Amino acid sequence: MALSRSARWGALATAAASFLVIAASSAPTPGADGIGDAYFPQLGNGGFDARHYDLALAYDPGTDRLDGRTTITARATQSLSSFDLDLQKLEVSRVEVDGRKAQFTRTGDEIRITPRGAIRKGRTFEVSVTYGGVPEPLSGPIVFGSAYGWMKTADGVFVACEPNAASTWFPSSDHPSDKAAYDIRIKAPRGLTAVSNGRLVSTYDKGASTYTHWRETKPMATYLATATIGKFDVRTGTTPGGTPIYVAIDPVLANSNSVDVYAVTAAATDYWSKVFGPYPFEETGAIVDDMPQAGFSLEVQSKPAYSAVRSESTIVHELAHQWFGDSVSVAHWKDIWLNEGFATYAQWLWAEHQGTRSAHDSFLAGYNARPAGNAFWQTAVGDPQRDTMFASAVYQRGAMTLQVLRERIGDKAFFALLPAWTRLHRYGNAETGDFIRLAEKVSGRQLDDLFQTWLFTPGKPSL
Repeated sequence: MALSRSARWGALATAAASFLVIAASSAPTPGADGIGDAYFPQLGNGGFDARHYDLALAYDPGTDRLDGRTTITARATQSLSSFDLDLQKLEVSRVEVDGRKAQFTRTGDEIRITPRGAIRKGRTFEVSVTYGGVPEPLSGPIVFGSAYGWMKTADGVFVACEPNAASTWFPSSDHPSDKAAYDIRIKAPRGLTAVSNGRLVSTYDKGASTYTHWRETKPMATYLATATIGKFDVRTGTTPGGTPIYVAIDPVLANSNSVDVYAVTAAATDYWSKVFGPYPFEETGAIVDDMPQAGFSLEVQSKPAYSAVRSESTIVHELAHQWFGDSVSVAHWKDIWLNEGFATYAQWLWAEHQGTRSAHDSFLAGYNARPAGNAFWQTAVGDPQRDTMFASAVYQRGAMTLQVLRERIGDKAFFALLPAWTRLHRYGNAETGDFIRLAEKVSGRQLDDLFQTWLFTPGKPSL
């Protein structure tokens, strides 16, 4: 059947309108200046997915100056006319996109980069940023009121960045939802050791400097990256289970603690591999530095960083994070209990494994120690708010939630759930709702009431 002239014109007009809609929807637009995390709205960046970081760093402990060139390989998730990176304080001297000089502007902690030509959706591109200055550590209520990030020591620097300090020393999409692989190359004065993530590719001396190259091939959140530099006694080998191990200890601390960091790291890595599933990274280890001002330890990917080792329990906590926090990372910071509650519960499991106290007794000790009127019970650990995201309740009540879950569903289901969780979200991101759904699937039970009571309802739950 032939169309009339008016019908043909109508069809052409409809087709043209559809084309204009499609063209408009694919027109290049600026990437968002943050992913919109409720706790840190401007951290991370929209419009691209970071795939790989290549950090070339030169550090002078005498002046605390850092000079760097960071190259990020990324894939555009929209057609980009411009995009942002997070970088705090440091001065940028040059930006290139795919080898061509690009324009950039600074607004607070954001660099807005405008390439010479738009980047189409789905395309892989490289952005290189040359920068330098003296990184400033962060402080405030978030991390126990102490300094964190890039922290100067007597002989170098201690780098531990959770939650928002990675961008104090390299430009990045600084949010755990945008994970990537890393090559980290560090130039430091000869005689100092530079320790970072993954496996050591090479180290050599040239003139007055030592050049070290580390490679982390598994996806890593920015806050888990480190470039800790100083004098260290290094011991390497393999755990009894066969995982490569690298332990670096500041010689100042060699005789200051009764804990055998190497032995406990090896034993805990192997034990958690049985309980939580296969060890997710190429190497395990530890960085123990003389940095008392920090007052905390951090689950740096592949090598937890300790400002000083206070106990065996601290080591097993940080190593449990290699599964809960590093391999399986939070999608949003409000779900931080998935990291800290699980690692605290791992401490209870370790005591149970050692035969010193059952997890049930650890639960009761914490529960009974705090009366109903204690402020501890007012934190809703499923969404603890930014400035209290590391409150003790996130750790302890988070661990209590897991013990209550274990007693509700039984050991068989519970110890099937843990490796199922780490397997399902290996190298990815997850949120509390994902865990609840998996717990219900594995146990075959409805668990909404349990999680609502223990994670989201202020007040001391009744037993």
